[in-house]
Amino acid sequence: MASPYHVPVLLKEAVESLDCTSSGIYVDGTLGGGGHAFEILRQTAPGGRLFGIDTDADALLEAENKLAVFGERKTLVQANFSNMKEVLAARGIEKVRGILLDLGVSSYQLDTAERGFSFASDAPLDMRLDQGNGPSAYDVVNTATEKELVRILRDYGEEQMAGRVARAIVSARRLSAIRTTGELAGIVSKAMPPQRRRGRIHPATKTFQAVRIAVNDELDNLRRALTDGVDLLETGGRLSIISFHSLEDRIVKETFRAWEKGCVCPGDIPFCICGGQSKGRVLTRKPVVAGFEELQRNPRARSAKLRTFERI
Repeated sequence: MASPYHVPVLLKEAVESLDCTSSGIYVDGTLGGGGHAFEILRQTAPGGRLFGIDTDADALLEAENKLAVFGERKTLVQANFSNMKEVLAARGIEKVRGILLDLGVSSYQLDTAERGFSFASDAPLDMRLDQGNGPSAYDVVNTATEKELVRILRDYGEEQMAGRVARAIVSARRLSAIRTTGELAGIVSKAMPPQRRRGRIHPATKTFQAVRIAVNDELDNLRRALTDGVDLLETGGRLSIISFHSLEDRIVKETFRAWEKGCVCPGDIPFCICGGQSKGRVLTRKPVVAGFEELQRNPRARSAKLRTFERI
């Protein structure tokens, strides 16, 4: 039976960006089905080690089977990648050679209706990457105030109609709780002006993205992972991140640039007074994107952007 997990995006490019060695310790903070991890372990034989982290219990089961051939060279942990520093410290690891983060939701999660990530089929509103913890999309949609919903839709979905959608959600839930993806998608669609309903992109796309990010605290987790990740890198170590939407990519790009610059003094000051030191160098002046052949195999790769930072 074929794996339900998709072929990982930018596999060759991502693994090459880590400059793998046979003695290095690596972290795959978004393990998924283990596709990237498999290639990292293959290229770091015979002595490389990998710590695979994922919040999703289903992903860990899939990866355990896929990576079993590598024996004790791999350690798999159920956790959020934002906690990788604690995960490693608990196992006596202070520095690593490389870290890979493949952000967002896997094809398996999107295509599994009962996970509630997609409006492609009607299913209970969930959207949790870790189904055992925290509030679900149902909780956010049915309990957040109208003001909070506007902020979520605007900040996490870049939804220009945030106020209109938030009002429609609050109005609908006064009659009865919004329980399924189909109900939410229908409410959002009806709230949109006719031209938005006829567009190529489903009118609820940005709302679903926004709610998912809020449920999983994705942007704050990314910021924490960046801060801890760069501190975990040994000299010459690399941090590579694949992002799929502009909010994530902007955070990664701006953080990498700030690390490279070091100094945070205002531009009108003639010399540095902050004492900030560069942490390393950005290896990707422009993000690496999928080529034609990969896009033919996997259209979901069209929005993927890979950026890499090297520690000094």
